Amino acid sequence: MPTPEPDPLRERSPFLFWLFGWYLRWYFWRNFDAVRIDLAGLPLLPAGRPVILFTNHPSWWDPALFILLSNTRLRGRIGFGPMEAEALGKYGLLRRMGAFGIQLDNPRGAARFLAVSARVLSDPRAALWVTAEGHFTDSRTRPVRLRPGIAHLARRNPGAVLVPMAVEYGFWNERRPEALVRFGPPITGGGERSVAAWGAVLEAALTDTMDALAAASATRDPRRFELVARGSGGVGGIYDLWRRLRAWRSGERARLRHEDSPAEVAREPIR
Repeated sequence: MPTPEPDPLRERSPFLFWLFGWYLRWYFWRNFDAVRIDLAGLPLLPAGRPVILFTNHPSWWDPALFILLSNTRLRGRIGFGPMEAEALGKYGLLRRMGAFGIQLDNPRGAARFLAVSARVLSDPRAALWVTAEGHFTDSRTRPVRLRPGIAHLARRNPGAVLVPMAVEYGFWNERRPEALVRFGPPITGGGERSVAAWGAVLEAALTDTMDALAAASATRDPRRFELVARGSGGVGGIYDLWRRLRAWRSGERARLRHEDSPAEVAREPIR
């Protein structure tokens, strides 16, 4: 007989989730210049209703970014998310973070996705993170196409609030990349829409959110974003060591970034 799937609601550890969130602050500091949220911000989410955050899927970094945001911007929510079963087998620790495995392109996998998601969303404190494209896709690819599972989820859960979330990773003016996020307006689940109609609504909402993030990213203007986590900056190696020594000799603080600090930038309004 096949081994039964572990129960994701029992597997998740709130303590390990919190602890991993602190580790990710350091991990993103080490690997990114910054994690930024578009100034549109996270929409006001009604208390007492579960949330589905449906996103594009540009990178391997996405689950780590979701956990970081859960620990910094959705602290009152209990985070879960589906993940391709084979990939989850390589990163088993993520089960303790609320990830649950599903088989893609498989009727049993689709049924498990809907069944586990329904259990998660029965808790009004839940936040379900869904990479709705289902596979790695460049953030510039258009049209945006979502797998049908998210439309079924929206139709079956009238108590849930769906929030489109765009993610993009790119280089601005520093050695390390930026992790950029934008949230779109919330959408109430349920209603009389068919699955096909729900699919069209969600694809349009995510496309609009991704387009708005791409436009903001193209400006390379940090004033258009709220800072979530800051990286170490600088070029690294002997070049930064030399600049630190020069600053130390002159009694000044070494400034290793190419851009101004957020505190200095905040003095000027966006034009």
